[in-house]
Amino acid sequence: MAHIAPIALRQAMPNTEPHPTAAYWRKCQVEELFNLPFLDLVFQAASVHRQNFDAQKIQLSTLLSIKTGGCSEDCEYCPQSAHYHTGVEKSEMLDVAEVVEKAKIAQSRGASRFCMGAAWRGPKPTDVALVSEMVRAVKSLGLETCGTFGLLEDGMAEDLKQAGLDYYNHNLDTDPERYNDIIHTRRHEDRMDTLGKIRQAGLKVCCGGIVGMNETRAERAGLIASLANLDPQPESVPINQLVRTEGTPLENAEDLDWTEFVRTIAVARITMPHSLVRLSAGRSDMPESVQAMCFLAGANSIFYGDKLLTSGNPAEDTDRLLMEKLDLSAM
Repeated sequence: MAHIAPIALRQAMPNTEPHPTAAYWRKCQVEELFNLPFLDLVFQAASVHRQNFDAQKIQLSTLLSIKTGGCSEDCEYCPQSAHYHTGVEKSEMLDVAEVVEKAKIAQSRGASRFCMGAAWRGPKPTDVALVSEMVRAVKSLGLETCGTFGLLEDGMAEDLKQAGLDYYNHNLDTDPERYNDIIHTRRHEDRMDTLGKIRQAGLKVCCGGIVGMNETRAERAGLIASLANLDPQPESVPINQLVRTEGTPLENAEDLDWTEFVRTIAVARITMPHSLVRLSAGRSDMPESVQAMCFLAGANSIFYGDKLLTSGNPAEDTDRLLMEKLDLSAM
């Protein structure tokens, strides 16, 4: 299929041109993208994807929980919150040797990035020292490193950068206007403050959100607009579908139609053309056909491994088989 020139793509999407003096997407513009006919939207997103990436390549990341449960935050979607009774037991932090062993296994199975997550509101200085030791050890294997450790105090991002951390994950979760309906122990501005510290330290940003939390399409547009308007845009954008967990306030959230999830991937691709857009949580319940449509719509990264922090994920053999079916290979 011939590539569509950027100017032709813009002409095909009237009234969705970012602000001419800045890379700024108004929420209403993003909502207009969401409202395009489904197949037109997917086609346009696929065209943008092919202008910027090899559509037959996807990036594989493996995620490990280095400290699980007992988090003081009350995010309504999260089974690790100490505010809810979900059956997730609080555990101590893993030791460095165990983390390295998990990283070696992930690398041997094809992952190029190893992500470490801890259930904290934010780390203490002693936590940063231990995490930095893990980062150095994983980095020495030749893997890209990513961490998600919550809100950072001054100087922590620099310490992690010096240890060899490549990416820091800090999701915006949902539409800023809806943020305090989902999370009551921090503000959207707190997330933005940590993202500023991450950029100031020279780290790459992994920043996305969650859909399927009873939000409207307009609120999904608000999430994507807030991500696309980060300057610079995130290098990696994980799009999570809510994994409903018994005991959390969102355990009975309504099902999100699969087409709405694909629309979210497509709009993320169009508004963030140079970012890796990752299929993240919720993929274990997603049919192969829907995942294939997501890859067509511009997703080019997945979490690879049978577990994401506390939720399930497709087995690596299952992912390898799907990649073979779709003629995809790892970056």
